[in-house]
Amino acid sequence: MIRLSLTVLALAFGTSAIADTLPTRVGECVTTTVKQVETRLVDGNTNIPVPGSGSAVEFANGGYQVSYDQVQAVDRSRPGDPAKMCLVFVPKRDKDCAPGDDRGVIYKTTNLRTHESWTLPNSEHPCGGA
Repeated sequence: MIRLSLTVLALAFGTSAIADTLPTRVGECVTTTVKQVETRLVDGNTNIPVPGSGSAVEFANGGYQVSYDQVQAVDRSRPGDPAKMCLVFVPKRDKDCAPGDDRGVIYKTTNLRTHESWTLPNSEHPCGGA
């Protein structure tokens, strides 16, 4: 029943796949759900979110997006919200990127409940960065 609902939602919003995985080609979109809305930083001693440290969001398909800024559209999202996630940028992999270092990928995400969108990377630093 849930799979059928996601299929109908994906067709209604023109997405190309049901999101058990992340999109792999620039321009490809998938439908997923918000797993968790977080702050960018968490206090290491207490595991309490650090207000004002930026926004972060995790998705059911394993996707993650983060910003040093507070992104209100992300912060208004809730676990379980359906979302359309589109791949918009993949950094050029070269000798500076270690094998398996997939940082710096950018996705445009639209929360299908709030109809708000944001474009953010999957990490705080690009491939080969800090």
